[in-house]
Amino acid sequence: MSLNIKPIGDRVVVEAAAAEEKTASGIIIPDTAKEKPQRGTIVAVGEGKKDEPLTVKVGDQVLYGKYAGTEITYEGKEYLIMRESDVYAVL
Repeated sequence: MSLNIKPIGDRVVVEAAAAEEKTASGIIIPDTAKEKPQRGTIVAVGEGKKDEPLTVKVGDQVLYGKYAGTEITYEGKEYLIMRESDVYAVL
């Protein structure tokens, strides 16, 4: 996937995964009760800080904080721009 956004410094651009439609037991979740997803795919990375290169790369599936990042819409898709430190784990 090619994205024309180039984050600066230690920031990354994440495409959030879709919100869950059903619970594990099969109950359908209405739109008003869906929670914001906390996982996604990295689609662009910055260059890192001078002494700290980034440890994530494009294509990594990651977990991030519930309120992490800034939401943006680019070419009709929604993304999050966040610092690498807001990423908790690579799946």
